[in-house]
Amino acid sequence: MRFIDEFRNSAAGRGLALRIQEKKVRPTNLMEVCGTHTVAIFKHGIRQILPEKINLLSGPGCPVCVTPNADIDKAIALAKNAQVILTTFGDMMKVPGSYSSLSQVKAVGADIRVVYSILDALKIAENNSRKSVVFLGVGFETTSPTTASAILEAERLGIDNFFFLSVHKLIPPAMRALLDSDEVHIDGFICPGHVSTIIGSQPYEFIPREYGIPCVIAGFEPLDILQAIDMLLEQISAEEPRVDIQYRRAVRKEGNPIALKYLSTVFDVTDARWRGIGIIPKSGLKLGQRYERVDADCAFKIVTRPPKEAAGCCCGDILRGVSTPHECGLFAKACTPEHPVGPCMVSTEGTCSVWYLYEEEGEALSQTGEPQANNKPVTLKE
Repeated sequence: MRFIDEFRNSAAGRGLALRIQEKKVRPTNLMEVCGTHTVAIFKHGIRQILPEKINLLSGPGCPVCVTPNADIDKAIALAKNAQVILTTFGDMMKVPGSYSSLSQVKAVGADIRVVYSILDALKIAENNSRKSVVFLGVGFETTSPTTASAILEAERLGIDNFFFLSVHKLIPPAMRALLDSDEVHIDGFICPGHVSTIIGSQPYEFIPREYGIPCVIAGFEPLDILQAIDMLLEQISAEEPRVDIQYRRAVRKEGNPIALKYLSTVFDVTDARWRGIGIIPKSGLKLGQRYERVDADCAFKIVTRPPKEAAGCCCGDILRGVSTPHECGLFAKACTPEHPVGPCMVSTEGTCSVWYLYEEEGEALSQTGEPQANNKPVTLKE
């Protein structure tokens, strides 16, 4: 399969791994800020074939995980309204809010429907004209253009019972917040591939310019990630920080102009609260003045109790790269994918969920030196 097999080539993977291992590097922290990268790194055993001096940190790259309890509580309050059908993606159902979850309120009668696309939610609104249909929009720059296009489509079709609760967030401001916090030393960023297909490489330029830290936008196959790590180490060695694009088959410097136009038409940039980080300036998307009528925050009186966090949950620290899941006393004990205490254990892209799946079930190196995940060889092709 083109663009898959060639990026799982075993010989090329060994060559890249050897090239990285032969580099003379000081202790180096590289952070990936994409949940899909976190999954790929563990799935393909990337951590095991890197030198001990190279440490991979997982950042706030899971949109479900960074959604704060206050926003989950809002969605739950809306779902309890008998005149509302709440629609959302499946991974939001089990995310614990302050006092409950969407799954729990659905079990006692709330009309909550899981959709695969916001267009499914729009169809539900079209078929249920006597009720208000609210879509809980979660995601980074990757999913927000589809939200914008659906809102424009609802306007075109004259569907007036469709509303939107936005918890969309923007990645580059979160990267700035991590650097400004100075909690974790970061030597380089593996920048998200999916987000970058929309925004391009330019929004990251402030990182090497202001902080002297290199960035590489990477794809999601094992060779993509290994090559991105090699490119970062080259920048660090040469002391020439910049933004490089490894994922050239999908990412252009200018991004996707059509998607960006949709975003600027429908949304305004606003401050947003991130779980574990707090309010980050200009890191969220809210509906612009023209579309305030469909903004659930404006259209409904949403009453919630003060938010609270689950006792003992370290999800916020994990999202900032300050802690690893194994440093949380609840991990793999009270908190499991079947009974999650925090959102990092809910989403398939959540750091705790990934660590539980691959670390707890046993990653190892085979006698031939090939990395394994879940006791199965990494998916590298000969």
